Amino acid sequence: MLEDRDYMRAGYDGSPGFRRLSVSLWLVIVNAVVYAAQLIVPLAGATTGHVPPRLESYLALHPADLLHGALWQLLTFQVLHGGSFHLLINCAMLYIFGRPMEVALGRNRFLLLYFGSGAFGGLVQAVCSWTFPLHFGMGEVLGASAGVFGLIAAFAVLNSEMPITMLLAFIIPVSLKAKYLLVVEAALALLGMLTPLNGGIAHAAHLGGMMAGIFYVRWAMHWHWHWRWPSFGRSAQQGQAARELVGVNARKSALRRRPQPDLDETLSPEEFLAKEVDPILDKISAHGIQSLTEREKRILEAARRKMQKR
Repeated sequence: MLEDRDYMRAGYDGSPGFRRLSVSLWLVIVNAVVYAAQLIVPLAGATTGHVPPRLESYLALHPADLLHGALWQLLTFQVLHGGSFHLLINCAMLYIFGRPMEVALGRNRFLLLYFGSGAFGGLVQAVCSWTFPLHFGMGEVLGASAGVFGLIAAFAVLNSEMPITMLLAFIIPVSLKAKYLLVVEAALALLGMLTPLNGGIAHAAHLGGMMAGIFYVRWAMHWHWHWRWPSFGRSAQQGQAARELVGVNARKSALRRRPQPDLDETLSPEEFLAKEVDPILDKISAHGIQSLTEREKRILEAARRKMQKR
């Protein structure tokens, strides 16, 4: 079966005996490691005799610092968290919604969606603080929530009719379509923004992340779909394979514009997989399922039919 093949398993990069962790899982690990550092660094004062600076002082998003050019905080605040529960919820949502988005978009575009949504959400929160400092406050902002809300919004746009089961108050299961989940979360963010000082929650960042996620999958993603990402660290063979898959040279592009021959239905399932399907699945792994052409989608459908006949 297709799902039994190596490249259909999460994290396969084509190297014998090696399985690469998904980017979503790496992000979860990074968040956990940074949170551990947040807890450990202050303990250093017990042995050195002086209290070291908090990581939050430099890496959290401070609206006042942002006005003075601390632009890095738009990225670094996304790996900090304010408590174990904060970390657990964000990491769980990151993995649940991140994995399907990573498969759909490919690793690079997934990272752009995630960190771009987080940065825009942080900027929206900062603008609200600058504009209404008494209502929103000027306190530090930290957490992966803005990027996670961007992932959830993007998932809901691409899978609007898919039913999702959530645990209300972590006890009561509630099922609703993805598009309605998006509406509920947007409403909660707007209502939260009306609360003075937001109850300690960056609701404006959540709303900004959702706006960025929707914008990306509806419009921005298509503007740079065929842009080539840097291939630093790839072998020459991998680089050549990637170029052939995405058709970045003119000769391959011209060939694809020619009428394609009908699919060869005489091949055995094993031959069909090796000749037609393997390159397509490699392309999905590198660039996401939405990068496929109509012919490639027909080939996958033909592969499914062949597998059903076995």
